[in-house]
Amino acid sequence: MENLGTESNQLSNFMEWASNFLITYGLKLLGAIVALIIGFWLIRKFSKFLKNTFEKREMEPSLASFLRTLITVTLKVLLGISILGMIGIQMTSFIAILGAAGLAIGMALSGTLQNFAGGVILLLLKPFRSGDFIEAQGYTGTVQEVQIFNTVLNTPDNKRIIIPNGPLSTGPMTNFSAMPTRRVDWVFRIAYGDSFPKAKEVLNRLIANDERILKDPAPMIVLSSLSDSSVDMTVRAWVKGADYWGVYFDMQEKVYDVFASEGLNIPFPQMDVHLHQQK
Repeated sequence: MENLGTESNQLSNFMEWASNFLITYGLKLLGAIVALIIGFWLIRKFSKFLKNTFEKREMEPSLASFLRTLITVTLKVLLGISILGMIGIQMTSFIAILGAAGLAIGMALSGTLQNFAGGVILLLLKPFRSGDFIEAQGYTGTVQEVQIFNTVLNTPDNKRIIIPNGPLSTGPMTNFSAMPTRRVDWVFRIAYGDSFPKAKEVLNRLIANDERILKDPAPMIVLSSLSDSSVDMTVRAWVKGADYWGVYFDMQEKVYDVFASEGLNIPFPQMDVHLHQQK
């Protein structure tokens, strides 16, 4: 009988403990499950909202996808930490360890993170786009692709250059394709004794016959320098960006041919040497 009474008391104590456990932790667990379901639902809705917002603003697809994934993962981690805290698990030590690990990883990947930040800046501010012809970090070429960490250029002689986005976003850069028109500059030389008005008339005629050269702004021809061996003329004209190199090289060729036929001499450096005979 005593054994039965003892077992009855033990069962009663167990039932009481189980009841208290379910009341204490069961409600917490149920609340955590509900919060988890609602949290995932809200994160999914927010992710769709971000996707629509990025598409409306025409953000670079690679950057939009990366940012949406990064934000979604961060929100899910925060949700998980909150759920564990609701159940009663102490997260202080875990958060401290996570912060220390994040700091160590950040220091180890400082250069990579700098390139990532530079990529975000380039994709958001868009100082250049794919297809633009730029000069940066000592290289000149056409932009093939702007990635998260690097920018890929193709040089005029068909070399592929990969430039890290960190220094590219903070250093000087020239975008030759940013403006619809560009100014072409030449310096042509004639010999002393040749007629400058005639040379100017020939240059004006060559410019007028080239339909690629814009009339507004008007071309400019000036006598810019009296050098040691030549009279230097500076010529400036405006063209569409796509016509720049064609106009530049064609005018050089035309001037070389026409100046000769018009009796205008293109000089080269020369030195007169006078010999004096000693008596």
